[in-house]
Amino acid sequence: MMEDVAIDGSTSSTSEQKPRRGRRVRMTGAERREQLLDIGRTLFAEKGFEGTSVEEIAAKAGVSKPVVYEHFGGKEGLYAVVVDREMRQLLDMVTGALTAGHPRELLEQAAFALLDYIERYTDGFRILVRDSPVAQSTGTFASLISDIATQVEDILGLEFKARGFDPKLAPLYAQALVGSVALTGQWWLDVRKPKKAEVAAHLVNLAWHGLDGLEQKPRLIGHRKN
Repeated sequence: MMEDVAIDGSTSSTSEQKPRRGRRVRMTGAERREQLLDIGRTLFAEKGFEGTSVEEIAAKAGVSKPVVYEHFGGKEGLYAVVVDREMRQLLDMVTGALTAGHPRELLEQAAFALLDYIERYTDGFRILVRDSPVAQSTGTFASLISDIATQVEDILGLEFKARGFDPKLAPLYAQALVGSVALTGQWWLDVRKPKKAEVAAHLVNLAWHGLDGLEQKPRLIGHRKN
């Protein structure tokens, strides 16, 4: 599929010829799709799903509304593709970063991967931390955290086993660790201080020394026992 997009015409190099009118070059369907995704990503990050309209997306792209519907079936379809891309990007960055052998360095790599994503793909992270009106079971920040925690479970399971802890508890601790890093990253997205390396160091400090002093059978000291 080929689609038209206007560009500026150029004037003749000779004074005898009149300037030509603006001509149009064709944008392929794949190029148009990427353009709409880029525009949608920016608008969703700035205004959220509800605050963004198909009319605004089409206007930014210089096309009519039917073009957006043709490519994505509507705003929901466009949003779903944007969310899916961002989730895959973050998951790839986290899993690709986990290359070290020592558990503490693995924690550092995971923390850096999330902070790197926030720094490089700020619009994408803003979209992910919003409540998603579509694909509720797979397109929410909570489900993303769960997916990342799954990658961490195996690491914690091995560490627990080596230390004499029940490896069946690894999923619980993986959710707690990844959730704390993600929420801290959400806060850091706005304040952007201290520096990224310092944030990562403090996150790992809390996680590692918490694990280092972990009780095999944690007890409650308050009056609530159930």
